[in-house]
Amino acid sequence: MDFTINDMRPEDWEQVRQIYLDGLATGHASFEVEAPTWENWDRRFHSHSRLVGRENGQVIAWAALAPVSSRACYAGVAETTLFVSANHRGRGVGKRILQALIESSERNGIWSLYGATFPENTASIQMQLACGFRIVGRRERIAQRNGIWRDTIITERRSKVVGVG
Repeated sequence: MDFTINDMRPEDWEQVRQIYLDGLATGHASFEVEAPTWENWDRRFHSHSRLVGRENGQVIAWAALAPVSSRACYAGVAETTLFVSANHRGRGVGKRILQALIESSERNGIWSLYGATFPENTASIQMQLACGFRIVGRRERIAQRNGIWRDTIITERRSKVVGVG
């Protein structure tokens, strides 16, 4: 599949938001049930490593990193978030943008990436494993989505470039 990956711009937000909403509608993408405002989204994620996949000028996927803590000792640890538009899933888009996110994270001093994925989202878990993540655990009944307790599979990828030695 031919598409480009580049930095997300604020003017991409409406397309990013729509892909986010489409993913949330599956019930297996996030505990969130609605997309935040641009301002809230912008505050949540690192200012670096915000990527979009574009096909013919349209955003077809996005990925970003969120800090896991405000403590300085965790400055190199980030949570990954990745969404692919409904009509582009299963075509390798997610894997390519995750690989680009990994590269961007390392350029920006991130030594550990982690994901928290619903067990039912097997495609996402398999993609993460294919990109060097490993399953480190399962949080049982960690939170509710629409009144239903859900588990998450925790994955982690340690950089072989940043924080080694």
